[in-house]
Amino acid sequence: MSPLRKRAYLELLVVAIIWGCASPVIKYTLGGFSPAIFLTYRFFISTVIAVIIFFFVKVKIPKNPKTMGIILINGFLLSTVSLGLLFLGTDKTTSIESNLISTMSPIIIAVAGVFFLRERITKRESLGILIALGGTLITIIEPILKFNQGFTGLTGNLLVLASVIVSAATAILAKIALRDEADALFATNVSFIVGFLTLIPFTLRQILNADFQVLTSVPIGYHLGVFYMAILSGTLAYFLWHKAEKTIEVGEVNLVAYLYPVFGAPLSLLWLKEKIETPFIIGGIIIIIGVALAQWKKRSYVISA
Repeated sequence: MSPLRKRAYLELLVVAIIWGCASPVIKYTLGGFSPAIFLTYRFFISTVIAVIIFFFVKVKIPKNPKTMGIILINGFLLSTVSLGLLFLGTDKTTSIESNLISTMSPIIIAVAGVFFLRERITKRESLGILIALGGTLITIIEPILKFNQGFTGLTGNLLVLASVIVSAATAILAKIALRDEADALFATNVSFIVGFLTLIPFTLRQILNADFQVLTSVPIGYHLGVFYMAILSGTLAYFLWHKAEKTIEVGEVNLVAYLYPVFGAPLSLLWLKEKIETPFIIGGIIIIIGVALAQWKKRSYVISA
């Protein structure tokens, strides 16, 4: 294995730790801020950091209008749409379920690659994807199966799944932009600026009115949660993710999603005191079986859409 690939895998391990812990951090911080205010606050911090970076660090700005357009569209989907859906969903479900549903990202990207990029998958991978999707369905409808959160939890899980689907689209767009020699640092920080600019028109009135008092009076722990999401889960993690994506295949980059529950579930159990119910365990086991089957061995039988 080349030194570049080893460094890319190490970068992805750091991303897995940060993003695995992000779900419980989001769930906790939503106790102090509404999803809209949380996101705007987060993107404001990230935008300030981006401006500082652009001022002191020389970044490569794409000269190709098409590449710049892809970066801007990707930034909007990655920040405003994907994270907006994730925050809204996490607010209505548990961080453990959010983490488990997020592990479907590589599977969804594989399916998207078949239909939109004409990539190929094996029969074994196809079977594994179907099994994993079945496990995800059980996880999504778990709130109804356990007669607890009902349709509120179901809505939250569906929003998280929608966020994962949008993230899969951004992974493909980012790979295209980075393949065109776009700078990873530039692409990362532009997405946060786009997120802030597209959200502020909808939240400015809330911030200036009653929610401004909330913003200044909530305990420091909630503010620390926002800074974690802005600096570590935002600027640092996305930069490392984009950087790794320039070195290795997009499919391998997104395998990092399988590690999210490894770091996030213990934090959710110990810190947030969340509980693991039987439907969740069944859905999780089925997902693991499907993922293992899909990723088990090198491709031998090939099918395509």
